[in-house]
This record gives sequence, C-alpha cells and structure tokens, in this order.
Amino acid sequence: SGTQLLFLLCVMYPGHAWVASNFLMTGPKAYLTYAGSVQVGTQNGIEECKHQFAWDRWNCPDSATQQRGLRRATRETSFVHAISAAGVMYTLTRNCSLGDLDNCGCDVSKNGKIGGRGWLWGGCSDNVDFGERISKQYVDAQETGQDYRAAVNLHNNAAGRLAVKATMKRICRCHGMSESCSVQTCWTQLSDFREIGNYLKMKHSQAQKLDVDKKRMRAGNSADSRGAIVDAFGSIAQTELIYLEDSPDYCRKNSSLGLYGTEGRECLQHGDGLTQWERRSCRRLCHECGLRVEEMRTEVVSSCNCKFHWCCKVNCEDCSQVIVKHVCARREAGDGHGFRRRYRGPK
Repeated sequence: SGTQLLFLLCVMYPGHAWVASNFLMTGPKAYLTYAGSVQVGTQNGIEECKHQFAWDRWNCPDSATQQRGLRRATRETSFVHAISAAGVMYTLTRNCSLGDLDNCGCDVSKNGKIGGRGWLWGGCSDNVDFGERISKQYVDAQETGQDYRAAVNLHNNAAGRLAVKATMKRICRCHGMSESCSVQTCWTQLSDFREIGNYLKMKHSQAQKLDVDKKRMRAGNSADSRGAIVDAFGSIAQTELIYLEDSPDYCRKNSSLGLYGTEGRECLQHGDGLTQWERRSCRRLCHECGLRVEEMRTEVVSSCNCKFHWCCKVNCEDCSQVIVKHVCARREAGDGHGFRRRYRGPK
C-alpha cells in the first residue's frame, strides 16, 4: 500500500518518469488532461509537509515520501497521504476555476438561490466537487488492496480532501443604493494552501490509532478481514486522521527506515516573530533527544556601500556579517553530569 503516492511523487522526478508514463498510458485518456495539475499539486503537498514539520523531530524527509517510508502506517504517513491528496484536489480546483482545464469552470450550480438572510449565491465559486472527483480518481485508484493498510490510506486521502472543503471561505460583494449593502452576492473560494496545511497539522496531533483485531487482520483480503475493517472504522469521523503503528524514535538515526535522527539539525533559540513551537525547537530536537546545542558562527563577506562613478564604474566595499546558527550535537564525555535522555514521543 502507499503506491498511489509513490506514483504521484515519481511524476516529480525524472529518474522515475517511466512510472508516471506507464500509468498514464494504461489509465483513462482523460487523465492526460489533468496530469500537469496532479504533478504540481503533489509537489505543493510535499512542500507544505516540509514547512509544517520543519522544527519537529520528524521533518517530512524525502524518505517519507518514497515507497520505503510509506510502507508504515504511522501518524506521520497519515499526514503525508492527507496533504498530498489535498494538494492534488486544491490545484485541480484552482486550475478549473481559472479556465486552464477543458470542459471545466466555476461552480454556478447555486447561483441565484438564497444563501441566507440578505445574501444570494452568485459570482464564481471554486469548483471543489470537480477537484475532489478527479483527485479521487487519480490518488485512490492506486490502492488496490482490501486490507487494513489500504483502508487507512484511503481514509486519510479522503480526510485530506475534506480539509480543502472545511477551510473554504465565503466571499461577498455588496449591492444596493449608494453601496448600502442591502443585498449581498456571495461565492465560495479556496483558502490559501497554508491554511489547509495548518488544519491538517492540527488533525495530525489529534490522530487516532485504529484499534484492530490482529487475528482477523491477518486474514488478509478475506471476508473476515474486511468485516474487521468495517468494525474498526465504525466510530471514527471521516475528517480525522488515523494510523495503525506507533511512530519510531525520530531522535535516533535508523537507516533501515530512512530516518536521519536529529543530530546535526538546526534549531532556533532567538529571533523576532518566532512561534512558541519554534522557540522550543532546541529543547525538542536537542535536549530531549540527549544532545547538546552547539553554536556555529559563519562569516559571510558580500559587496556593500556600492557607488556609481561617471562613467561607467561601480565601486563597492567588502562587508562581513557573522551568521549564527544553533545545531544539535553529541554530548562530549563527562558533559551533562548524569543527564538522561528524555524521549517524549514523535514531536
């Protein structure tokens, strides 16, 4: 399982282009029309993943978006599936509304109808139903299994698409004498993709571990296994992210899992406009992983105070600036005086 994301990501890398070509040649011809949007949407999803987890122990490394990383059904892979499905839906929806896709445009199905007190539907609503439908055809079609892992992946794909809908905003324009706004015309519009990322990051922190009957799960694709899946999913809302396996220790390097650990990672100690999560990054990445914070200073020389002299010469001075970074480093012998590593989960 997880092969649908592997396909989508392979579109982005020339070395794996044959995977995308094979799918497009064997899939419906209509898919060719949307391949560019899927490519951009997938990349946007992965870039948003890297932004959201930039100061976490797991920072959405490239290995997490490759087949080896997607074999596990952890809390983190649930986010990868959701944000990628959301990225594809978001880009398809936006390109549809912009008129970049054939036979697709604004959603005007509700135009002229009363939306609420003092306002009517009108304008150009983003066609999220189109984006959802095509995204589902692209992404979900690659999950051919009927086991728990496939079911979890499909659930998280759907949760990602629902996040796009949940974050949409209503835009209104006033009408009336002297702009009295006695009547408004309103339409729905996609939020900035960052808002969708923030929404899914919150869902990641609230993700639920699926309580499964392991004996029935081992039945594979049998009727008993499929019945167990239905039972396990019964009480979980479609909007929530779910996972099967506990996350590994992201503090430590694990080559077999493609994890690099936090040694050598940069963290933030000072700076204007830092969030509370960013200000605590050194504690989270270094101290709680049994590492120390090491200050690294780098002198950067660049041209400055440039002056133009007629004609035609520019004279500049060399200015130096010291760039200070903080990184996680191993504790030296005797350092820490009995310090014990405190691991508090995959933050």
